[in-house]
Amino acid sequence: MRIAVMQANATVGDQAANLRAIDKAAARAAGEGADVLVTPELFVSGYAPLLLRTVDPDAERGILAELGRIAKHRKVALVASYPQVEELAEEKRRQYICAVLFDASGELAVTYRKVHLFGDDEPRAFACSEAPPTAVELAGLRVSLLICFDVEFPEAVRAAAVAGADVVLAPTALAAGFDDVPQVLLRARALENGVALAYANHTGEEDGLVLGGGSVIVGPDGGLLAEGDDAPRIILGDVTRDDIDAARREVDYLGRRRPTTYAAWERDG
Repeated sequence: MRIAVMQANATVGDQAANLRAIDKAAARAAGEGADVLVTPELFVSGYAPLLLRTVDPDAERGILAELGRIAKHRKVALVASYPQVEELAEEKRRQYICAVLFDASGELAVTYRKVHLFGDDEPRAFACSEAPPTAVELAGLRVSLLICFDVEFPEAVRAAAVAGADVVLAPTALAAGFDDVPQVLLRARALENGVALAYANHTGEEDGLVLGGGSVIVGPDGGLLAEGDDAPRIILGDVTRDDIDAARREVDYLGRRRPTTYAAWERDG
């Protein structure tokens, strides 16, 4: 699997411009032979949680239609993130930070909602999901989606691996100054689960927040396959079935875990 990661600056509030940027990146990724393009968290809207507290619930259909069109037209699978609205009873609604995976035929393959919300602003605009990650087949490997803060929790990446993921694709919006996240935490998450991990961040400033770039593609042994600086760019990394299997043979973390013991520790703790 060849993974392309889009690192770019979104235009807050200009959905059309951001979708055009994704389309341009998808064309370039396809030209580089990528099987999948991963784009940053909430890139479709721009990262501005407090400005997204009143999202148009009808906008989702148009977003999904355009993302599917891009994937099909460019012939590359696509991961993108946007604010999703869930209609509830009595004219109430709930919003989530959502990521979707379209396959290269333009079919929606996965929808994932962020479980761990970061800081003060995200919880004021969005709800935490309770749904676990799932894994689907893509380019000969099984992939799962997580979003940003999720991958900093060992439980989230482990849940993806237990669900069968070989590769975790993660849109993110990481502020500048947190380099240890991609350089330390993500490499540990990949190594301890024998999964490859692609992490797509914004660059520049959006709604007053400086976003740090530093996107990475990490192999299942924790080694860096590609990394970005603080400028807009596309990074590429390759991972194979042999890479995944070799990492898991080296240290079989998944096979030797003891979930019933851990559950007893929590119960008795």
